[in-house]
Amino acid sequence: MESHAKAGAEQLGLGIKGVKSACAAIEREIAAGTTPGAVLGVMHEGKQWSYSAGYANPKPKQGQPVPASKDTLYDCASLTKVVVTLPLILQLIDEGVLTLSTKVSDILPSFGTVGKEEITVGQLLTHTSGLQADMNLHSQGWDRERMWDVVLTAPLATKPDTEVIYSDLGYLALGRIIEKSLELPLDQAFKRWVSDLLGMRHATLTPSPEEASRYAATEYENTIQDHLCGIVHDEKARALGGVCGHAGLFATAGDLLQYARMWLEQGAIPATAGSESGGGESRILSRAAAIAATRTHTGHIHGTNRGLGWVLKGDKMDASGDWMGPGCYGHTGFTGTSMWIDPELDLAVVLLTNRVYGGRGSSVAQLRAQVHNALTGAVAW
Repeated sequence: MESHAKAGAEQLGLGIKGVKSACAAIEREIAAGTTPGAVLGVMHEGKQWSYSAGYANPKPKQGQPVPASKDTLYDCASLTKVVVTLPLILQLIDEGVLTLSTKVSDILPSFGTVGKEEITVGQLLTHTSGLQADMNLHSQGWDRERMWDVVLTAPLATKPDTEVIYSDLGYLALGRIIEKSLELPLDQAFKRWVSDLLGMRHATLTPSPEEASRYAATEYENTIQDHLCGIVHDEKARALGGVCGHAGLFATAGDLLQYARMWLEQGAIPATAGSESGGGESRILSRAAAIAATRTHTGHIHGTNRGLGWVLKGDKMDASGDWMGPGCYGHTGFTGTSMWIDPELDLAVVLLTNRVYGGRGSSVAQLRAQVHNALTGAVAW
């Protein structure tokens, strides 16, 4: 570990002590059984480096244990919200198809019931719509059409714009808005307008369970008598076919660093993306959209600090640690994934774990803080 960390520090232009400390924190949590393995991806001033430890799949049904590596695809869970759904919605706003004040019911008429007629796209993005956080779709015996009907006609849990309720239902609706506006399935829209342009070569909403060795295993699933591997962990996404606005993305640390770099460059396609940008198009998002998405939109709601999609410094779901600055932003995923970006330091940190492998009781909250602190502290060396 030490020699790899030293090489990484030199490559990134960071302090060796901080990089070693981040790696050591990961190895401690693996030894403690919090997660079987992890991949850390770091970008500083445009330079990338990754570190992997432990196992992506400790006990596959067939074959030997599969080590975690920089090429391991992790179930990103709710990172899907900011990596897939957010940029596509912002593009539609850039193109004049939507605005933040567009009523959801104008695009999805069935949504405009039980007091939801005035709910806006912006409120869905910031989790201020008043929709409930979650619902059980997967065990009701419903077909997919019925599940979507239940999602879109769900009543409000609270008055809009009065509190932040982190809602999967809002991002399910946003995914449908994208599909209806672009007349494309969400996975195809993401591939065409985001992942291909950014050179996110492995990122997908349609994984191949037949290639299980490529994926980090998540929770044990009784119906298949095995750990989920290349099958989305989120029950709602699984029941709906995996292509959803709130969860379902699988990606490597390198894929997510490419995406983070676009944000560090305020919407521009990085020169290293190696993408076919179609006639010289050099941006995923306008600079205005990137700036707007990373400033607070919930200052009127006590105890919250939300951008468009992004969690900002000081929000109750802030996982940035102690040393990242007031302009940082990021997101986490239930399976144990996270991405955090500090534009002032030109730093992005992706931490991918499969902490649900042994069940849902393990937490990587302290690990995230420790890794972010160590790497942020290493910037000034």
